[in-house]
Amino acid sequence: MARDHFSHICQNCGGELTVEKLCCRNCGVALEGKIELPRLARLNAEEREFIELFVLSAGSLKEVGKILHLSYPTVRARLDRVIASLQELDRDRRDARMQIIARVERGEISAEQAAEQLAFI
Repeated sequence: MARDHFSHICQNCGGELTVEKLCCRNCGVALEGKIELPRLARLNAEEREFIELFVLSAGSLKEVGKILHLSYPTVRARLDRVIASLQELDRDRRDARMQIIARVERGEISAEQAAEQLAFI
């Protein structure tokens, strides 16, 4: 089932990769700027593939287990790991927002600068 192995983590330094340009392969129209990846796209390849199979199986963990030849508890554990990953992404986003607010409180950046930075989180 593995088709792509995209990761939102830089293999060189461990930082978060971002999308800055989208191009239409057909007509060449391009959109540039800071483009936030959807939360599901920030999951690792195995987690994204599991979610895709889960949706295609109409949300049936029993059906996912049949397809993957895994027991229901194993499939449920995989779903729980995906849920935990999504919750971690939420925590990371909240923490980043709080760090920006703290910088305003310490006078390190202006409210306007904070608003610009918050728009991209």
